[in-house]
Amino acid sequence: SQKCMRAGGKHNDLENVGRTRRHHTFFEMLGNFSFGDYFKKEAIEYAWELVTKEYGLPVEKLYFTVLKNAAVGKTDTKPPHPKHIPKDEGAAEAWSNVGVPSHRIFYMGQKDNFWQMGESGPCGPCSEIHYDLGPQASDEGHADCAFPCDCGRYVEIWNLVFMEYNIDQKGYVTKLPKPSVDTGMGLERIAAVIQGKLSNFETDLLWPLVEEAEELAGVEYGEKHETDVSLRILADHSRAAAFLIHDGVLPSNEGRNYVLRLIIRRACYHGQRLDLNQPFLFKLAGRVAEMMKDAYPELLESSVHVAKVIRAEEERYARTTKVGLEQLDKAFVEITVEENKGAEMRFSDWRVLYSSHRGNVESLKRHVAQIKAPWAGPKALPPFLGWVTGEELFKLHDTFGLRPDFVEDIVRNYGLTVAYTAYDMEMQRQRERARASWKGVAKEVLSPVYAEVLKKGKTTFEGYQQITSRDCTVLALLRESNLVEELPTGAKAEVVLDHTPFYAEAGGQVGDAGVLLREDTQEVVATVEDTYSPVSGLIAHRILSRAPIRVGDRLTAVVDTEKREATKRNHTGTHLLHAALRQVLGTHVKQAGSVVEPNRLRFDFSHFASISEDELQEIERLANDAILRNTAVQTEILDLDVALETGAMAFFGEKYPDRVRVVSVPDFSKELCGGTHVTRTGDIGILKITHEGSISAGVRRVEAVTGEKALEQFQAVTSVVYELATALKTSPKELPAMLEKLTESQRQLEKQLESLKLKMAQAQLSDVESRVRSVKDIKVLSLQVDELDRGQMRSLADTLRQRLKSGVVVLATTTNGKVSLITALTSDLTKRLHAGKIAQAIAQRLGGTGGGRPDLAEAGGKNPALLGTVLNEVYEIIGSML
Repeated sequence: SQKCMRAGGKHNDLENVGRTRRHHTFFEMLGNFSFGDYFKKEAIEYAWELVTKEYGLPVEKLYFTVLKNAAVGKTDTKPPHPKHIPKDEGAAEAWSNVGVPSHRIFYMGQKDNFWQMGESGPCGPCSEIHYDLGPQASDEGHADCAFPCDCGRYVEIWNLVFMEYNIDQKGYVTKLPKPSVDTGMGLERIAAVIQGKLSNFETDLLWPLVEEAEELAGVEYGEKHETDVSLRILADHSRAAAFLIHDGVLPSNEGRNYVLRLIIRRACYHGQRLDLNQPFLFKLAGRVAEMMKDAYPELLESSVHVAKVIRAEEERYARTTKVGLEQLDKAFVEITVEENKGAEMRFSDWRVLYSSHRGNVESLKRHVAQIKAPWAGPKALPPFLGWVTGEELFKLHDTFGLRPDFVEDIVRNYGLTVAYTAYDMEMQRQRERARASWKGVAKEVLSPVYAEVLKKGKTTFEGYQQITSRDCTVLALLRESNLVEELPTGAKAEVVLDHTPFYAEAGGQVGDAGVLLREDTQEVVATVEDTYSPVSGLIAHRILSRAPIRVGDRLTAVVDTEKREATKRNHTGTHLLHAALRQVLGTHVKQAGSVVEPNRLRFDFSHFASISEDELQEIERLANDAILRNTAVQTEILDLDVALETGAMAFFGEKYPDRVRVVSVPDFSKELCGGTHVTRTGDIGILKITHEGSISAGVRRVEAVTGEKALEQFQAVTSVVYELATALKTSPKELPAMLEKLTESQRQLEKQLESLKLKMAQAQLSDVESRVRSVKDIKVLSLQVDELDRGQMRSLADTLRQRLKSGVVVLATTTNGKVSLITALTSDLTKRLHAGKIAQAIAQRLGGTGGGRPDLAEAGGKNPALLGTVLNEVYEIIGSML
């Protein structure tokens, strides 16, 4: 027996799972093998013996197929390179020899009866055994169809593969020196046949999972087609998820890990269709471990881990996919019938329409044809088509993270598909729009002042190579936006140099700080507080002068090394964080702004759901893994189109020249960026996320620190933890348990306090009967109570109603200068009086409002000084209402 998955690649049954009675993502394959020992004759004899004698299947229910012919390999027909694999007379003869009637042996084509795993390697004809489940098994309602028919009545139970040939890497076919046998029998299918079930899901391999899903959802299998599909999917996918996770696969957005994520999300979606809106699949996976423990005892050992992984993915689905599915309901679908008559409608409307016409396609077609909506599309169309438009599919993926294959799986339930071609065209249009928006430098309104400076020359930036530049000429001095020839000591102004190591603020990175020195004496003449580029080609240093400076002076420019290095760590850290966000959350994540400073980094990005603590930890882990690998950070200058073709990310709101700088961390991150960066990722030290939250609809913000600031953060948090542990006389490791214990103790004390308050109030009312007054044959109790909240007052009112047996209770208390009221009636009085009206009348006399049900109402007042007087007036108020 082999554990098998068919949910991706060449053999992919995912779209059929649940919709048929016999397809699975995970299943067990029974097989027998021969490598150069017995071959066709013996394999067929063994199969015949097992199926007819050991399993006792009646011959009149069995059908046997063999290869008619196959065209494989190169077109060269000269030996030893045949093009055509001939009819498998040997297999047919072997079946006849064991007793199979000739009318039950069928010659079938290459698609059904030739096995070839890849473009090269062993291959050969195969012989399949099919079982007739009867007309009741037909998915299409066939009453008397004959074999072969794909309606579901005739199910393949065993495939005998005879590997006689080999296809080399050039495509030539040769005979194998030692032909081999590889057979495959699906355990679930043969179990269904032996147990007399029409569906694999009704066997003891899967039925307990269906029953568990029934109980969780409160539905019954067999009542409704859509429900049965969902229950089968839950049963199958819980098995697949349990086995995949046990074998080391974890949900993510790439490769086999994405297959697992897709399986779990597909199950979550079908759970939602059964009104299972809380995590449930992890419970089914636990049931899988219990069911399979005899064959796979190791599943029990990992069951807790499996449950945690599945539950975390279910919670992630609830956060991220729910919004996308809501958008899918609003998405437009196009429906067309004969002669291109058709309609464009919301997917939610189509779902209702499709369900109302279930099983009657002609009725549905007539309905769609009557909808007066224009449709423009290709002329040659099948009789009935419907799909999610390419524009909608693109938006669902690009903005809301719903991958097209997931959308396709959902809409297929309602007879639709997705417009992949139009989607690809929309993707290409987006690339073209982005390229157009990135190309060229943004148009600048050139200030006359800086136009004058540009006449003297441009500033050459040298900051990528060095942090000190000597012999820099002062091109211009600006004070209060005016050009001046000289600056006195203490002046705030701008200095423009002919070359500088100072980075001008751009791309989210702040400008450099530092000092300017006299070239000959190295005297500090100015402190540089910030650097920016007022216009393309110029870099202006915002300074505070510490000595006189004149145009034409020769200066040494020195960048603040500590701030520059911290900024570099944060800028490269931003790139790593961006890449990690896309890996964990999806490729729909796009930059929406950033700030890179010496003390922190901030990254804004498009995402439509909150981010869980587990996701944040995974994002942080991926970024720090890249740091620990100490990869060399690479930079290169490329043509913009070439850079974009290599996969470099372009940033929000940026305009790029024809030649751009590409910053890469190989195998992790690649972005267009003009900023300063570390030499190796290890220079960053560590990256620590300090904040994550929403800043607007669909845009979130992450803040982080690196290097020394990350160490300071770690030390500060550690210090607080140790202080708390010391104060609570426990270890840091036991701190969460101790806090939980203290919190629970506080909850219990609060409950005890509330109980004591209530008991004290009740004790004070031991002589309550003496305080009751009769108003026109009705008992009325009007009291002021102290230090009770509304819940306690309601509880006390209930107690007093029971003691009165028939009557009206009015309770009031004062808190923070306001009055709270409760009015309660016994049920026999609700036809004569209304608690809400009584409460409202009392509250009005206290300057407040109130109301409620006929038997219980609440109110409030703003004038506690009148409370005593108004409580005495309650009897009068009630009397006037009788």
